[in-house]
Amino acid sequence: GVVEACLLHMLKRRAAGFLRTDKVAALFTKVGKTCAIAGDVCKKVQELQQQVESRKNQSNGQEPLKRQGSTTSKTPVLTPQAIKHIWVRTALIEKVLDKIVQYIVDNCSKYYEKEALLADPVCGPILASLLVGPCALEYTKLKTADHYWTDPSADELVQRHRIHGAHGRQDSPSKRPALGIRKRHSSGSTSEDRFAASAREYVESLHQNSRTHLLYGKNNVLVQPKDDLEAIPGYLSLHQSADSLTLKWTPNQLMNGTLGDSE
Repeated sequence: GVVEACLLHMLKRRAAGFLRTDKVAALFTKVGKTCAIAGDVCKKVQELQQQVESRKNQSNGQEPLKRQGSTTSKTPVLTPQAIKHIWVRTALIEKVLDKIVQYIVDNCSKYYEKEALLADPVCGPILASLLVGPCALEYTKLKTADHYWTDPSADELVQRHRIHGAHGRQDSPSKRPALGIRKRHSSGSTSEDRFAASAREYVESLHQNSRTHLLYGKNNVLVQPKDDLEAIPGYLSLHQSADSLTLKWTPNQLMNGTLGDSE
């Protein structure tokens, strides 16, 4: 959506052509006539749109769905949000969005007014450079708004790790392995390396989730729950969400899986 807003900023009327209802589609189509990369994206978008239309037609009647069962399952399921931004989305997944934007920047006089963002000698190249990173990623599983997960409690994460770790130790199933990473002198133990890696991932994910941004983290921060108790060291982190700031603190004992039955 942000990239589309940049592409549409002060776009010339003649650049929109006949498809003024979908200016992004008109822009990509016009650029595709002189840019081969954009032309390939146009073909793929048209194929996706045809598949979406055929899926809609098949969903209207029960019989066509039953007859073509296997072929319909291969058709990609696109959410309304994905269809809305299908041009930029397809170019991003194909890892060519940065090249297309760079081509538009190099030929900005054809498509944009002088005051446009992409016509700016500084902002235009910067936008194209910023898209190099996202275009280098593999979008094998896109996350939509309804797939967000919240951060479970520290105790639940510890329990999950203990259950997961118990499968690797069949000699003593009653004894739950601690989370702490133990250094072994045997160099050929790959299972121990996997256990250490999973433990590291657990500690790193304890205060991370897809909705909040970790601003600051510090270990061994002392907290005194009651006046008659000693201060307990733990991990303190500051997170930023869309509308608030949140402080989290987890005792080191709980993070190491050695809290036991202590209150």
